[in-house]
Amino acid sequence: MSYTVENLEKSMAKITITVDADAFEEAMVKSYNKNKKNISIQGFRKGKAPRKMVEKLYGPEVFYEDAANFAIPDAYEEAAKESGLEIVSRPEIDVVEIEKGKDFIFTATVAVKPEVTLGDYKGIEVEKKTVKVMAADVNAEIDKVREQNSRMITVENRGIKKDDTAVIDFEGFVDGEPFQGGKGEDYSLVIGSHSFIDTFEDQLVGKKAGEEVDVNVTFPEEYHEASLKGKPALFKVTVKEIKKKELPKLDDEFASEVSEFETLKEYKASVKKNLTERRKEEAKREKENEVVEKVVENITVELPEPMVDEQTQQMIQEFAGRLSSQGLSFDQYMQMTGMTVDALMGQMKPEAEKRIRTRLALEAIVDAEKIKATAKDIDKEIENMANMYQMEVDKIKEMIGDAEKEQIGKDLAVQKAVDFVVKNAVEVEPAEEDKEEK
Repeated sequence: MSYTVENLEKSMAKITITVDADAFEEAMVKSYNKNKKNISIQGFRKGKAPRKMVEKLYGPEVFYEDAANFAIPDAYEEAAKESGLEIVSRPEIDVVEIEKGKDFIFTATVAVKPEVTLGDYKGIEVEKKTVKVMAADVNAEIDKVREQNSRMITVENRGIKKDDTAVIDFEGFVDGEPFQGGKGEDYSLVIGSHSFIDTFEDQLVGKKAGEEVDVNVTFPEEYHEASLKGKPALFKVTVKEIKKKELPKLDDEFASEVSEFETLKEYKASVKKNLTERRKEEAKREKENEVVEKVVENITVELPEPMVDEQTQQMIQEFAGRLSSQGLSFDQYMQMTGMTVDALMGQMKPEAEKRIRTRLALEAIVDAEKIKATAKDIDKEIENMANMYQMEVDKIKEMIGDAEKEQIGKDLAVQKAVDFVVKNAVEVEPAEEDKEEK
């Protein structure tokens, strides 16, 4: 195998790879062995016809496609490695010359890591973040816990109010005819949730348990069911029960039930402490993101399109994985939303470009500042991985090869670059008008 590299515009490169005739002959043999079972020639049992006879009748071209598929991967991998190119996309393969008994020549056009020109990355100015936790903030956090520990009680002798839960039976009609999916029994509807169309919930306000109500609504023009779009509908509704949420009383008993503390005062102090720590961490992340965004804004780089496509495809795969974890397949999601893959790629492309620019900027800082992850750093990260997956450290190390360990080192160095630019950032006081708003 031999190769040549031609550097193209916009961080692209073309590798011309030559597989010598002997190696290509081995690929032809593999192609014959793969395909012979499907070949029938008079005078021979199926799959037993000699290769020379097959090539005489059909031409050696019959084996070229699979022979190329056998020859290309190893040859490309070897050439890519030897070239030293930092390839950041899948190769686009074109066959240049393919003929029995001759060298096999093909090209692989790839995107390579683009050159980055750093702008300012030290002394980045960011607004100073002040963390304050007021009594109202503490009360809001406690109210969330009260909501989680609330109970539903049945309401008697009054009509439905906003935030009540109405237990209803209903059946919908369009043009006097019931429609599919328009009927329900013992449905719990939170008034004000806007989970039903149009003014459905509003028309139940004031109604009492046992009442029957005619609810008139109009389906929106963008409704998912085409036959109902923009159509007026009548729902016959029976209010069976009215419930409201009852929050636990805010006292020492409540505090002891939801926490390790015996008094409400102690519980509130703990909530304030935890909320303060959380907001400090949020402020730290916010500062980090702001600094990195400004560093990225200051770089100059031209992204090759295949690199962006590769990142976008990876993001779609991640998205599909999240859907799967929620019990929904990617195809189901696409059907439900009417989305196409091209449209989804278009939506995700700006974020893909942002991710790439961010990584490239931080890697450039790693190089400029000669930042490295030590062996101790890598061992610590492997320990973290072992804890995360609840595995023994030695088992994780057995599973990790040199390439994976190298990638861990690169990722840790990038995080150190983040720490570097944040440490070297300058905090400035917010403008007076901003202070007044806060």
